[in-house]
Amino acid sequence: MHRYVRTAAMSCLEKLNGGALQLLPDLVIKVFTLVPQVFLWRGVMLSGVKTDLTLPQMLTYTYLSTLLADMMVVQSSASGWLYEGVLMRLYGRPMSVLGQLAAQTAGGWIPALALFSMPMALVAPLFGVSLKPATHLFWMSLALCVSLGFAVDVLFACLAIKMRGINWLVSRVRHAITALLSGTIIPIQLLPGGVKALLRLQPFASLGGAPLSLFVGVSNAADTLPLQLFWNLLLWPIALIIFRKSEEGLVSYGG
Repeated sequence: MHRYVRTAAMSCLEKLNGGALQLLPDLVIKVFTLVPQVFLWRGVMLSGVKTDLTLPQMLTYTYLSTLLADMMVVQSSASGWLYEGVLMRLYGRPMSVLGQLAAQTAGGWIPALALFSMPMALVAPLFGVSLKPATHLFWMSLALCVSLGFAVDVLFACLAIKMRGINWLVSRVRHAITALLSGTIIPIQLLPGGVKALLRLQPFASLGGAPLSLFVGVSNAADTLPLQLFWNLLLWPIALIIFRKSEEGLVSYGG
């Protein structure tokens, strides 16, 4: 475990190699994306729109989704490992490749969490946003969300391996699917009844939308957590099997 903790620490330091000011443009963009979203949803909800979410719930949902965006839909460096030389580094160490990917990814979250998410969480009351969870089972749901996110990430990485040379297309398709089906941008609860019931059962809904819905109190833990656990137990074995078979077709710069 110590090796993976050190890997995460190195990934965190790598993000800060150019100093904290290097991250400033990204942080400013995040702030100037989040604040208008809050006021946009406030205006929409106050216009008389009838939804399953109240105004405070909608604001909290949107705010938290941005603060924890990296965890809501996990994306590791595997998406670019064919071109960025990631493979050579991972296979050159006496450690699990997927374990290294998970450690590197988690370590890379730390700077944004410390420099953006925590400060914005502190000023949330200024925007009329409460970050008090409706249930503490949110944390369990978030853990299942992150775990499932890594499984989905591995599957998309295997697809990129299979479709050599068009990683960009795989990445664009992935972003479109997760944005539409995960509920991180538009809550599934806002969709029509039949569509909502159907989309709630698909695996992407067990990513960010599941813990966010529990946090604001619009879903039941007795329904959400078993569904997340089911998709974890189903997709992780599939992801591992496909990854082992895909390793034979790995090609990267350097050999």
